[in-house]
Amino acid sequence: MSYEIFENEIVMLSLGVGVLIFILGNRSRLKSLAASKILIMAFYVLLLGWTVTVMEGLFWEKILNYIEHACYAVSSIFVAVWCWKVFGKRRETV
Repeated sequence: MSYEIFENEIVMLSLGVGVLIFILGNRSRLKSLAASKILIMAFYVLLLGWTVTVMEGLFWEKILNYIEHACYAVSSIFVAVWCWKVFGKRRETV
């Protein structure tokens, strides 16, 4: 069995943990963003994908690779929904 962890994956996960610390420290201020729960959930799922990326270098490569890409897809969907809610067309009331 060959263990293969890339430096860029570790750096990405480290940056993500730094952002997680920022989010947890500024929760009350982030709540003022429109639809903030969706955006924060997108980040959590993305962070999970980065974590799984590092873990797949250690074990269960195929399964964790699938989970990693599923996390990226779900995170992207959350971001798209957030964009739609925040920037989507609003109906004008007459």
